[in-house]
Amino acid sequence: MNRIQDIMAFNEQFVENRDYEKYVTDKFPDKRMVIVTCMDARLTELLPKALNLRNGDAKIIKNAGAIVTQPFGNIMRSVLVALYELGANEVLVIGHHECGMTGLDPEIVLGHMRDSGVTEETIRTLTNSGMHLERWLTGFDNVHDSVVRSVGIIKNHPLLPPGTPVHGMIIHPTTGKLDLIVDGY
Repeated sequence: MNRIQDIMAFNEQFVENRDYEKYVTDKFPDKRMVIVTCMDARLTELLPKALNLRNGDAKIIKNAGAIVTQPFGNIMRSVLVALYELGANEVLVIGHHECGMTGLDPEIVLGHMRDSGVTEETIRTLTNSGMHLERWLTGFDNVHDSVVRSVGIIKNHPLLPPGTPVHGMIIHPTTGKLDLIVDGY
């Protein structure tokens, strides 16, 4: 059985046994917060437990590095939708120690893309069309500065509801210990 077949077999039993019932909630976050955090697999269960969150408590947006780079990109749009349409009223940006985006070298990433079959022509076409691949694929030097930068982009967004607290934290990916970097209150 391959991975998808395993997932589908498990899911069939999950639904049949009504295991979903303990997770039933609505689309509005009970604790009225939206969290931007990293997609790191170590945080999947650890982060909600470390913040005392249950299913339905918060909107959680994940990407590589918990980075908000563009004030009008997908991450910021999701934050604004959570605030205006889904009942959230504060924002947490939570980076983590030992993040894979720390020191990420875009030339190495591009090399891996080439090794996997992405052609030089494709890379040239994207670059010639104005795409700054090196900047787009660059990580950060340290997580603290990255969290502060992301908080700043959100906090200074012209469409952010006035008075919205925007906090910045760093979580340890093993212990779940939180460090408060920016207190949005």
